[in-house]
Amino acid sequence: MTAPLEGIRVIEIASAHAAYAGKLLADYGADVTVIEPSGGHASRWFEPFAGDVPDPEHSLWWWHYNTSKHSRVLDLDDEDGRAALVDLVAGADIVLEGEPPGELSRRQLDYADLRTDELVWVSVTPYGRRGPRADDAFTDLTVLADGGVVWMCGYDDHSIPPVRGGGNQGFQTASLFAAMAALTAIVHRDAGGPGQFVDVSMHAAANITTEAGTYEYLVAGETVQRLTGRHANVFVTTPSIAAAADGRAVHTGVPPRSVREFEKMLVWLDDLELTDEFTETFFLHMGVERGGVRLDEIATDVEAGAIFNAGREVLRFIAGRLGSYEFFREAQEHGFAAGIVYAPEEVLGDPHFIGRGFPTPVDHDGETVIYPGLPIAMLGSPGRITRAPRLGESAAARQETRP
Repeated sequence: MTAPLEGIRVIEIASAHAAYAGKLLADYGADVTVIEPSGGHASRWFEPFAGDVPDPEHSLWWWHYNTSKHSRVLDLDDEDGRAALVDLVAGADIVLEGEPPGELSRRQLDYADLRTDELVWVSVTPYGRRGPRADDAFTDLTVLADGGVVWMCGYDDHSIPPVRGGGNQGFQTASLFAAMAALTAIVHRDAGGPGQFVDVSMHAAANITTEAGTYEYLVAGETVQRLTGRHANVFVTTPSIAAAADGRAVHTGVPPRSVREFEKMLVWLDDLELTDEFTETFFLHMGVERGGVRLDEIATDVEAGAIFNAGREVLRFIAGRLGSYEFFREAQEHGFAAGIVYAPEEVLGDPHFIGRGFPTPVDHDGETVIYPGLPIAMLGSPGRITRAPRLGESAAARQETRP
């Protein structure tokens, strides 16, 4: 079976904040060549290193964000290097780049210089190519903070500072938008439209993920507040984190709101023989009789608020009587999205993730290394993950090193 993006050729002009977009395209089958300077991209020196050996071929950051790609070493300040890039772009479907505005144009290597009717060019910069902040410095933290994400993440106790998302979330959010935009542009092109330039603002990508946070302020003039493990809101909602019977923390997910969901919750209580023990069961019946509750009425309608809170509380109640994994399985089986609060290193050992095939063995020239797997499983056209390229390692050289 072929990978879903097989046949799409991508030239990635190496940038740490756009690398995840290239990884996604490559893992799903696109032929992605990452352009590196003669000494290798700077991210090859990002810690930590495999075996604690500081070496540009041992950076775990490079390994993770550059799976399934090829490497081409080019000096873009050299005439031969520029000519080679021009040739590569001429045969590409997509150019993915995150260079500072002006860096490519001064070398006559920008979209305006290399555009064709077929080419899709995706630029990922902190504030977009145009505007008063186009040249501002940035980090992953400033992207998240400036976009509003940090303000919305943290705990009910506001004496505790906001909490940033770990794992390069600002970079990865922008990269997700870049990958989706690139593929949308390819679909448009293949349907008869022209290739086009896509300008991805990391700030805008982060800001749009705040959901209600931004438009609550712009429309209602209200500021949402941080809430532990749940959406930030202008009012305090019922806690969603609970202790399971085995002492582990679980997230109770989204409580019932529709008639069907309240009916399923009543069935679940009955299956567990806990209907009489839960003191607010009558509110669940009211949810059915009322025809469900809407989010926009929870804060202003006392009855709707009580019904919604009972739906949250029954999940916490059930969690306290089941082991964490049992609660997770039972919730899923009864149609409720809930999960166990894991430390990152625990995820790969979870039976659900293992059953889905998420922990992925990747061959490193005879040595097997376990990687996080593909975020989307496509059974008819699966992707594949291969190790990140060594400096200058082409597709042909990769074939030669495989066992």
